[in-house]
Amino acid sequence: MNESEFNALAEATLLSIEQQVEDADTELDFEMSSGILTLTAENGSKIIINRQVATLEIWVAARSGGFHLGRQDNVWFCQSTGETLQELLTRVVVEQGGEKISFT
Repeated sequence: MNESEFNALAEATLLSIEQQVEDADTELDFEMSSGILTLTAENGSKIIINRQVATLEIWVAARSGGFHLGRQDNVWFCQSTGETLQELLTRVVVEQGGEKISFT
């Protein structure tokens, strides 16, 4: 994947996450600024999702750690946890804010 393809795919992924949070019936808030998506739980806890063009990865920063996700078999996948982006986000949102969203 080249940089242009990565940027288009990463942008679509961030917008999809934003839309799913907006559509969910939760107290989770979100803000997109300069390609960085910040999810904020009712307790003030934040999850930050952004793209890293140099490594062609999406990075997630959460209380439980920092996660780097590369593209594998057409999904964003975290080698360190064995989770897809959707699985990882579902888990960290529950851990930090107690909210249940099934990301797809």
